[in-house]
Amino acid sequence: MIKIGLTGGIGSGKTTVAKIFELLGIPVYYADDAAKRIMNEDEELKTAIQKQFGKDAYDNEGLDRTFLSAKVFTDPVQLEILNSLVHPATIRDAAKWMSQQKTSYTIKEAALIFESGSAEHLDYVIGVYAPTQLRIKRAIERNHLGYEEVTQRINKQLDENIKMKLCDFVIYNDEQHLLIPQVIELHKKLLSFSQ
Repeated sequence: MIKIGLTGGIGSGKTTVAKIFELLGIPVYYADDAAKRIMNEDEELKTAIQKQFGKDAYDNEGLDRTFLSAKVFTDPVQLEILNSLVHPATIRDAAKWMSQQKTSYTIKEAALIFESGSAEHLDYVIGVYAPTQLRIKRAIERNHLGYEEVTQRINKQLDENIKMKLCDFVIYNDEQHLLIPQVIELHKKLLSFSQ
């Protein structure tokens, strides 16, 4: 089975593209959702997070996301430490999940495919590209964030042009190209690889 990564910066529309692949019958592993689950379920990871960030990182409900966000999003070093704990656990979980699928190929959707080291475990990577101003507009509308917050998040991610050059395929979600035909064409190509 072919393992595909799907990536793009905040507001690029990678989740929309992932949903189209799902409609075509391709299973998608959503890394962000999985990371949230793993941070609550993986005892070894929970212990490591508490050791690094303190017992208050978890409460009776599980991971205290507000507490942890306050710790890491203002301190790049702390964010890097958290990522170094969470990414390997998510990569392992994704590999296990992908091995259980029965389709010609599977997709792992993640913003940080290259930054996390996930790309090494995948056969191909698809990038979803949108111009920066459009990404900012979408993120503000969807996430109800301010302009400053969105641009800060964009600046923390790998430069979009560099990211797209690292990808094997690029889907343009720029309101100039039709999205669904691009996904269908790529789907056919990926199916042909597995025959």
